[in-house]
Amino acid sequence: MSNMTSSEAQRARFLNDTVLSASPARLLTMLYDRLVLDLDRGAKAQTAGDIQEANRQLTHAQDIVAELLVTLDADAWPGGAGLKALYSHLISELVQANVTHDAARTQRCREVVEPLRNAWHEAAAELGGASSARAELATAGAPVSGGVLGVG
Repeated sequence: MSNMTSSEAQRARFLNDTVLSASPARLLTMLYDRLVLDLDRGAKAQTAGDIQEANRQLTHAQDIVAELLVTLDADAWPGGAGLKALYSHLISELVQANVTHDAARTQRCREVVEPLRNAWHEAAAELGGASSARAELATAGAPVSGGVLGVG
């Protein structure tokens, strides 16, 4: 961090604090947001012929998808195996898009990721709303359900 300006260091510290204090749902949406940003930047760099920048962005995108893949518990829900296969396919496509400098292929990856990002944002918002409602009920002294079985 010695080459960072004071404002860059503060921004890095803020980002680190944000990540460390984020809920799992928020971390997931942050990863998807960054993935879309990387894909946009990568495609733009590919179109401009900036191979180094495209490689940097697409390699970071691959790292994100790899992290999503290794942290996915495919047995936790019926769609898990399909999502695992999709992540594997995305990694393969991102590698090929990077190696062949194919902006259209990068854009197709983005088109796959965008609906997933939106779905995770919606799910996180619903979880956030449920958490807020539970907190309000608990504060008011009302019984709070611990889950689908109505226990708790």
